[in-house]
Amino acid sequence: MPYTAPTDEHLHLLRNVLGYERISSTERFEDAGDDMIAAILSEAGKMAQDVLAPLQRPGDLEPAHLENGVVRTAPGFHDGYKAIAQGGWVGAAADPEHGGMGLPLTITTLVGEMMASACLSLSLNPLMTQGQIEALEAHGSDAIKALYLPKLISGEWTGTMNLTEPQAGSDVGALRSKAVDNGDGTFAISGQKIYISWGDHDFGGNVCHLVLARLPDGVPGTKGISLFIVPKFIPDADGNLGEANSLRVVSLEHKLGLHGSPTAVMEFDGATGWMVGPPHGGMAAMFTMMNNARLGVGTEGLGVAEAAYQKALEFALERKQGKTPVDGGTGTIADHADVRRMLLTMKAQTAVARAIILDTAMSTDLFNATQDASFKARAAFLTPITKAFGTDTGSEVADLGIQVHGGMGFVEETGAAQFARDVRVTRIYEGTNGIQAMDLVGRKLMDGGDAAFAMLDEIAATAKGNEALAKAEATLRETTKALLDSEMNARFAGATSFLRAFAITLGGHYLTRGADTENRRALNAFYTAHFLPQVDALCAAATAGDALLYALDTDALAG
Repeated sequence: MPYTAPTDEHLHLLRNVLGYERISSTERFEDAGDDMIAAILSEAGKMAQDVLAPLQRPGDLEPAHLENGVVRTAPGFHDGYKAIAQGGWVGAAADPEHGGMGLPLTITTLVGEMMASACLSLSLNPLMTQGQIEALEAHGSDAIKALYLPKLISGEWTGTMNLTEPQAGSDVGALRSKAVDNGDGTFAISGQKIYISWGDHDFGGNVCHLVLARLPDGVPGTKGISLFIVPKFIPDADGNLGEANSLRVVSLEHKLGLHGSPTAVMEFDGATGWMVGPPHGGMAAMFTMMNNARLGVGTEGLGVAEAAYQKALEFALERKQGKTPVDGGTGTIADHADVRRMLLTMKAQTAVARAIILDTAMSTDLFNATQDASFKARAAFLTPITKAFGTDTGSEVADLGIQVHGGMGFVEETGAAQFARDVRVTRIYEGTNGIQAMDLVGRKLMDGGDAAFAMLDEIAATAKGNEALAKAEATLRETTKALLDSEMNARFAGATSFLRAFAITLGGHYLTRGADTENRRALNAFYTAHFLPQVDALCAAATAGDALLYALDTDALAG
């Protein structure tokens, strides 16, 4: 079977687990009621299934390439992008003042999941543009908003994010790109950027680069960085494209996966740019885009997990091998206990990742609609969990999908391996998952643990009917207290284990709340037995401190 959009699962989560009515009852989102969101998800699902999913394999086999300075995209990608843009999906969450639909981020996140499931390589293009739209809405001047937002929202133009340089990856403050004031409201931008997703394409229109660079008086580190919008073609006041800017694609990376998504090395040679936000305020402006991207990248992981699970389930229900032990079963490998374990693990973990991601998006929507600071704190706390657990789930579920296929999973024609190759980078970009974990135990606990304990209080209320969940919550609560009393490097040593423990415990919370049918209760029982016991071990590791990590010196590591 081809990919099928899981809209029933989406609606169940919104209606029965997360309380979407809290969003639709606000003045800001009162038009996005139950009937409307069901219709929107249905239409987006059809596009993902019918238009984007057929592009998944061609994008891998005939990847984007650089031809005489022009990026040529994979077969069918131009038409696929056209369907996304004409459907209004690029600017679905954007401000209606500039042509957006003004939909809740919650709904556009689910649309993003379906597009990522269908064709992750192509879905990265609108994701980058959506992040740029949000950054410009928050930090752009009125003139920049008026010129760029309508074109970006319509999909006529696309956007990118330019942070990384050869010597400045996670340490963004080490960048060397320079910006010089031209004295006419523009700046000359020079430098080289790497790993630029969709840095160019042959879809037409303009490619608008948000570029971090340092002014001559910019201090070292992140506090001296400014942000500029640097278009491929310099537009006039009406948005008509003029001369080509002084920038070019030097090369495209040869990658493990995501072959249909051109990842460019970009060179800016005195290119004309306009400042976004105040001088030396580039990181604050860029973080608006990055936070959006971290939710989006977690959603990429979720999308791949769903698609990999569907493909593995299809194979398991067709493949006959050996004598099956279940009387009246399917007679396929799906009846074997270990295959069933893998399928249930994939299904449960995907469901949990989806719930965490949607809770993050809903918290953002509720803050935007009500300005209640508690929702902002909740979204901020959940964001690193969303990014790290969502992408870990994508990789782990894709890997299990290969295992379910057996030898055929190692054969490219089945498509199972492509999921694992494509999704692997999501654990790296937009802040590695280790950095997300460090953010969780660092910045996100700077409130004394208030946001964490608020989440734990919710879990405790759910756990009254689930002894294993109650035990996990109590252990996680004590671990949070212990980390708050620890030195920072000791926290960092256990950060990844702590994030995983929190995600698993949240999973028990969501699945218990949603266990309203026999099948959902069975899935929750499986999760309770197979996942929640992991919390004890993870919490022990989270509080083990950093001494063990340095017990071997670097010479011993090599010996």
